[in-house]
Amino acid sequence: MNTKNFFFILALFGMLASEISAQNVLITSIGNPNEPSIMMDPNNPQILVAGSNLNYCYTSQDGGAHWQTQTMNSTHGVWGDPVIDVDIHGNFYFFHLSNPATGNWVDRIVCQKSSDNGLTWSNGSYAGLNGKKVQDKHWSIIDRNNNNIYITWTQFDEYGSLNPSDSSTILFSKSLDAGLSWSTPKRINKFAGDCRDGDNTVEGAVPAIGPNGEIYVCWAGPQGLVFNRSLDQGESWLDREILIGPFPNGWAYDIPGISRCNGLPITKCDLSGGANHGTIYVNWSDQRNGLSDTDIWLAKSTDGGNSWSAPIRVNDDDTQNQQFLTWMDVDQTNGNLYFVFYDRRNYSDLRTDVYMAYSSDGGEHFINKKISETPFIPNDGIFFGDYTNIVAHNNIVRPIWTRLNVGHLSLLTDITPIEDLLAIDELDENVIEDVKQYPNPISNNISYVSFKLHSPSVIRLEIFDQQGKVIHTIINNEKMGYGKYIIPINLEELNLPTGTYYHKLSVDDTSKSLKTMVVK
Repeated sequence: MNTKNFFFILALFGMLASEISAQNVLITSIGNPNEPSIMMDPNNPQILVAGSNLNYCYTSQDGGAHWQTQTMNSTHGVWGDPVIDVDIHGNFYFFHLSNPATGNWVDRIVCQKSSDNGLTWSNGSYAGLNGKKVQDKHWSIIDRNNNNIYITWTQFDEYGSLNPSDSSTILFSKSLDAGLSWSTPKRINKFAGDCRDGDNTVEGAVPAIGPNGEIYVCWAGPQGLVFNRSLDQGESWLDREILIGPFPNGWAYDIPGISRCNGLPITKCDLSGGANHGTIYVNWSDQRNGLSDTDIWLAKSTDGGNSWSAPIRVNDDDTQNQQFLTWMDVDQTNGNLYFVFYDRRNYSDLRTDVYMAYSSDGGEHFINKKISETPFIPNDGIFFGDYTNIVAHNNIVRPIWTRLNVGHLSLLTDITPIEDLLAIDELDENVIEDVKQYPNPISNNISYVSFKLHSPSVIRLEIFDQQGKVIHTIINNEKMGYGKYIIPINLEELNLPTGTYYHKLSVDDTSKSLKTMVVK
């Protein structure tokens, strides 16, 4: 290495990682919005469309920095449960429940289409109309090989009925003509549920596409978490349900401050061509660890859904506090996993943060980051919705969530670059202070990380890249006593190529990252 041509620059929005903050963007605070959905056009990730209850649509042309709001209208009625999708040509689809002037409340799943990035919408087509039966809790997926659109949802014989002869089922329909028409729904579950909209109702059917056009879907109900698949574009399905696992304490549970909550599953599949190509993921939350200790979970299958891993906990806190209302996405350019959920790990009361979890190794390890700038306190007298949402493509990640502020709901997203998000950490100042890296700029091959410990602690110092992969460990979980430390780092020995890196200092269970750029 030529030391005359080497310099090491610390570039961190003002020197230290603690000065990086999440870049939250307010989408709207009008109309008490909740239950948000968001989608980006992978052909142009600057284009985003979102929706919320009951009938709001939001569009952004600059990656989520600025938003426009409109009200959705259709002769079929617009009655909540927004789901946004986009096809291979950049057409957006807004799926929602119905409330038609001539018909019955939520008697069909409506699909409205936009060919101008969400500025204008068609009147809409629909699927599932079946007399007075209620069609609810739908989700969609679009096969990017053939542009087929698939939707799955729950049909109630009579919503809320206590009659044991009334049941709930999971239905499937598809459109082969870009949303103009829909196939006759097929029932894809073997075991029906009740109609109470609770633990023994079958709900949470979110479809995913496999690497060869397979359709995968999981849902929750009296049998637990179950899975089915189709290998022929939904024409036929397994005549049995594959059990992923039980749903301890049920999918409909209580969270203090939330009027109602659920742990319904989300199904995704890795189509990236990477190391985990074809892996199916199911993400949910449950209270197996106690009613006051809701956690976020992930199970995965590498054999088309025939067998499933044991549940993997996504939230990495050591508390017994609540994490709830999760959603996930797979970045199909690299296979990275992203999760968004509400989190109370930092408090002993109802204050609530929003966290994002990230995995670059197929869910074997997770990095958790707080992405909300300030906590909020929900109110169980205000309906909060049934889900959050998140979309990711080519390392661009856009979560969306509801928060409560002074009695009013609002929608937020976050536009922090993922490489900056990885550098957001906080250390317990009662244990450590004066974390620095110097000199800046560096004129030789030696850099230094210094810090002062107030009590004996376990220290780990490592260097990782923008994808969160550790490339060198300098201190490996060593017990270090009270005092000030100066740790030299020989850059010549590491031979790092030009790029952005992070020095991560972990002290017991907290950490701080210093964002650095190596230039040769």
